[in-house]
Amino acid sequence: MESIETAIAAVGRAFSEKQLDVFEIQIARLAGSRLALRGRVLERSNLDALRAALPGMDLDLSGVKVLRAGRPVFRWVATNLTSLHAQPGWLAEQVSQLPFGVRLEVLEERERWALIRQDDGYLGWAYLPFTSPVEPPQPTHLAVEPVSPLMAEPRPDAKIVSRLLGGTPVAVDAVEGDWARVRMHLPGWVLVDELRGLDALPQSAAARRKQILADAQEYIGVPYLWGGCTANGIDCSGFAQLLYRMVGISLPRDAHMQYRAGRAVEGPFQPGDLVFFGEDNDRQSISHVTVSMGGWKIIHSSRSHNGVAIDEDLREVPHLRDSLTGGAAFID
Repeated sequence: MESIETAIAAVGRAFSEKQLDVFEIQIARLAGSRLALRGRVLERSNLDALRAALPGMDLDLSGVKVLRAGRPVFRWVATNLTSLHAQPGWLAEQVSQLPFGVRLEVLEERERWALIRQDDGYLGWAYLPFTSPVEPPQPTHLAVEPVSPLMAEPRPDAKIVSRLLGGTPVAVDAVEGDWARVRMHLPGWVLVDELRGLDALPQSAAARRKQILADAQEYIGVPYLWGGCTANGIDCSGFAQLLYRMVGISLPRDAHMQYRAGRAVEGPFQPGDLVFFGEDNDRQSISHVTVSMGGWKIIHSSRSHNGVAIDEDLREVPHLRDSLTGGAAFID
C-alpha cells in the first residue's frame, strides 16, 4: 500500500500547480492487484500518468471524475468585473479578477458557483450569476484609462450607468464627436481618448516599452489588493499582466508563471522588462514582480508602499536588493 501511495503522490507532484492543475486522488479499495481510485483530475492525460506510474495494477478509475471530458461548456463574464476565488464562496481567498467579456470554460458547478478555466489555463471559482452563456460582441478596443465612467448619453453631464476599468476589451459600435458607444454588460458612452483601438496597438519594441511606462504611471497610488487586477486595487503580477495586455501581449497571471514564461535577462534592465524577487534569491520561490523603468528604476504594486509606486533604484531598498533573482523580457 505504501509504495502505491508513494507512486500516486509522485504523479500528483507533476500536477501540483494549483491554479493550473487539478489532481485529487485517493485509494478507494485495494484487493490483490485490483486498485480502485476515487477523486477528480483535470485532464484524461492525468489518468494516463497514473496508469504509467502503476504498472501491473488493474486500475478501476470509474470513481475518478475528469473535469475536461466531453464537449466544453463556455460562459463569458457579464459584468464590468468579477472576482475569482480559490474555493466557491465570497469569503474564500481571491486569486484574481475577471473583466467583462473574458471567456470561461465551466468545469464544475456547486450551487451558484462554477470552477472555471480561462483560455490561458488559469483556474478558480466564479460566481455564476455574473456570467452569461451568450458570447459578447467581438472587441474592437481596449479601455486604457484606469477608470472611465460609462455614460447613458454622449455628454459629460449624462447619467452614469457603470464604470469601465482599464484593460477591459470592448466593442465600439458608434462614435459621436469625442464619444464612443461601447457594448458591454450595460451599453454606454465613454470618451474616445480613453480607448485604444486593437488595430492601433504599438507594434515596435520601442513603442511598446514607451507605452508600458506611460500606462504604468497612470496607476500610481492605486492601492495594493491581493488578487486585484484593476484600478480598484491591484497586486504585483496583476499590474504587470495589465500593462502588457494594454500593448497587446498576453502574460500568465502569477509572478512565478511570468518568470518562467519570459526570456531571462540581467540588470541593468530595459524599460518594460519584468524584474523578479524571491526568498533568499531563490528562483524557485518567486514572490514579487516589478516593471523596469530602465536601469534599476522600477514601478510596482507593493505591500510596502500599499500600492503602485516608483522606487528610483531597487539596489537602495534593502528588501529588494537582497531578494533580487533576475529579470524576464517579453519584448524583442
